[in-house]
Amino acid sequence: MACAGWTGLLPLSVCLLLTCGFAEAGKLLVVPMDGSHWFTMRSVVEKLILRGHEVVVVMPEVSWQLVRSLNCTVKTYSTSYTLEDLDREFMVFANAHWTAPLRSAFSLLTSSSNGIFDLFFSNCRNLFKDKKLVEYLKESSFDAVFLDPFDGCGLILAKYFSLPSVVFARGTFCHYLEEGAQCPAPLSYIPRGLLGFSDAMTFKERVWNHITHLEEHLFCPYFLKNVLEIASEILQTPVTEYDLYSHTSIWLLRTDFVLDYPKPVMPNMVFIGGINCHQGKPVPMEFEAYINASGEHGIVVFSLGSMVAEIPEKKAMAIADALGKIPQTVLWRYTGTPPSNLANNTILVKWLPQNDLLGHPMTRAFITHAGSHGIYEGICNGVPMVMMPLFGDQMDNAKRMETKGAGVTLNVLEMTSEDLENALKAVINDKSYKENIMHLSSLHKDRPVEPLDLAVFWVEFVMRHKGAPHLRPAAHDLTWYQYHSLDVIGFLLAIVLTVAFIAFKCCAYGYRKCFGKKGRVKKAHKSKTH
Repeated sequence: MACAGWTGLLPLSVCLLLTCGFAEAGKLLVVPMDGSHWFTMRSVVEKLILRGHEVVVVMPEVSWQLVRSLNCTVKTYSTSYTLEDLDREFMVFANAHWTAPLRSAFSLLTSSSNGIFDLFFSNCRNLFKDKKLVEYLKESSFDAVFLDPFDGCGLILAKYFSLPSVVFARGTFCHYLEEGAQCPAPLSYIPRGLLGFSDAMTFKERVWNHITHLEEHLFCPYFLKNVLEIASEILQTPVTEYDLYSHTSIWLLRTDFVLDYPKPVMPNMVFIGGINCHQGKPVPMEFEAYINASGEHGIVVFSLGSMVAEIPEKKAMAIADALGKIPQTVLWRYTGTPPSNLANNTILVKWLPQNDLLGHPMTRAFITHAGSHGIYEGICNGVPMVMMPLFGDQMDNAKRMETKGAGVTLNVLEMTSEDLENALKAVINDKSYKENIMHLSSLHKDRPVEPLDLAVFWVEFVMRHKGAPHLRPAAHDLTWYQYHSLDVIGFLLAIVLTVAFIAFKCCAYGYRKCFGKKGRVKKAHKSKTH
């Protein structure tokens, strides 16, 4: 009888649980960024869909990675460029970094290779030209916007529809993260982006850090000129960078303090570094065969990311020469023309299961461009790295790992075959690199909540509460001179000067009263005696 009762209650319990779950479900607008940025953002979106939320993804009809199907509503808008245009401009951008690095706001602004940014920045204008799409978004009554800030369109949409926003990013251009969150960033120990400095800077580096910060304030508005012009057109009012970034409810930052240096943070900054890491699966049979054939020496995994397709011939031959001088088997993800001097131990593949290979016990080293996804997969799996940063945050990521003794950084413009060979032998044969990366891996995994769960929680939090205004500091309501307390300093200085002036006048008056009259009397007495 009891069993029958429980059997009858079970379906009802399940129904109630499901009803509760869907009762709390909300409606989320997602504005992603193309390329590698989408890989981890997609995992958050997929989990939100599984939790019953209604998700609408808005994306350009021309893209590299965004075309993959999602189990949700996808709205596309036309673009002023083709996929061939996108490929060509990115190739120009990528190839430029094999000849000259872009390590400042000024170099980004003046580079002839930044046409790719103009294409991305034009997306929002194209979106708002689609009146039916805009009307649909307006009528949908979203609870929040989940966005990548790279092209600025998500920020513009959030402001246009007055919706709370959750930003998903490794960081932002220039100083806009600190300014948008009103977060202090002392230049004495927090290096600016692109410089590749550690937090223990020399005097010369600190001077350059201050110059770079000033350069950001001077040139970044010009770099984002197209974004600001488009935002001003759409919102029908002059718009600054601060107007776009300062209304962010939650910053989901794809980093943590295992990778980054300790620094001040604000309460609406949530760190989800390693969100792309997952338990390694058995590698496909093709790769297992390569690993088994490597013997006791093991393998080296080599990938410069999903976006770098080719390497200049001379540089590719230097790399191939170095790889042929180590006993390990090298699995190199490379889609360009094979170098003519490729050694027998080097296998070129168009795709490889990077995380699964890094998790294999026979993997000895990881050659990477130091993108945040690859860096965290290296950390999670405890594999020492040889890093060849090319652009973006890669120089900074590489410097952080090198500072922590978990890898070696090479300058791709200047490195020789011998440099790469020596770096590989160092990280493979010197046990300290393996010990240091294993220590970082242990620290990174010792956390109360998994990064993916944390990201999902905060997106839902903003949806439930229509933002997070209780985490917004009062600094947003202060003028620049109030923020730096210049008015208080001026007031106190005026008081001190006034008191000092009055004290001086009193002392002068007292001196004249006490000594001035005697002096005159004595002088008068002397003149009479003569």
